[in-house]
Amino acid sequence: MTMPAQTPASTVTDQLHAVRASWGWFAVLGIAFIVLGFVALAHVLASTFVTVLWVGALVLVGGVVQVIHAFRVQGWGRFFYWLLAGVLYVVAGGLMINNPLLGAGVLTLMIGVALAVEGIFRIFAGVGSRPAKGWGFIVVSGIVTLLLGAIIIARWPVNSVYILGLFLGVDLIVNGVGTLMFGLALREKKG
Repeated sequence: MTMPAQTPASTVTDQLHAVRASWGWFAVLGIAFIVLGFVALAHVLASTFVTVLWVGALVLVGGVVQVIHAFRVQGWGRFFYWLLAGVLYVVAGGLMINNPLLGAGVLTLMIGVALAVEGIFRIFAGVGSRPAKGWGFIVVSGIVTLLLGAIIIARWPVNSVYILGLFLGVDLIVNGVGTLMFGLALREKKG
């Protein structure tokens, strides 16, 4: 007796049923993110330091991997490029772990500058897409992003001790609400 071959459509359908069956896990994960987000907001200084230590650890590991990769590439030019980049990553990650306050300051300034630049680009993109419908929303979002970046830069370095923790808390809450809503939507489609 032969089994019928699975088509791509039946495989996707089976996977969708499996995801829908686990709607509760999405809801629990969403609630956990929301709770962790409020904990992060209640302890923004600690959240900032945890964020800096996490980013520092990731940068350090990335640097070690690049140094190892340098010994696997062929040609001296590539070797020195990967080695130098890896060593710089290792130093940056080590500094962030060794001095989280300095790391928070650098990351906060980078976020402020990135938001300001993104806001400027978004404003130009919105104005450039005029007379298309909705171009004003793009301009408004660009202005808000530019202002947020300018506020962060203007308050730097004083705000460095809480900006990263604040962003972490807000991100966890937004992610949690989205994940919870996704799980609840899966539950409704199940029945």
